[in-house]
Amino acid sequence: MSKIKKKRSSVRKGRRHRTWQLQEAKAKFSELVTEVMEDGYQTITKNGRPVAVLISHDEFEQIKKPKKNLGDFLLDSPLFEYDLDIKRTKDFGRDIDL
Repeated sequence: MSKIKKKRSSVRKGRRHRTWQLQEAKAKFSELVTEVMEDGYQTITKNGRPVAVLISHDEFEQIKKPKKNLGDFLLDSPLFEYDLDIKRTKDFGRDIDL
């Protein structure tokens, strides 16, 4: 048994993505969660097709966190340094027959 653990720990030094069949993921959910925490995201398949990806909570927080707020985004725009005339015209448009 120690040989197996030794071999698995040496494999885990680098991040390792693994694909799990749904029934295997259900049966070994605790192991799946451990691998997500140690090795990163894991893919779950159903009938041979990818249907879900399990990621750690830390990775989820990074994904959902906005990179910048709207103000910073607008200030970083390449158009910020130009004096754009964005006033609306007072033209009523053209007449059309309805």
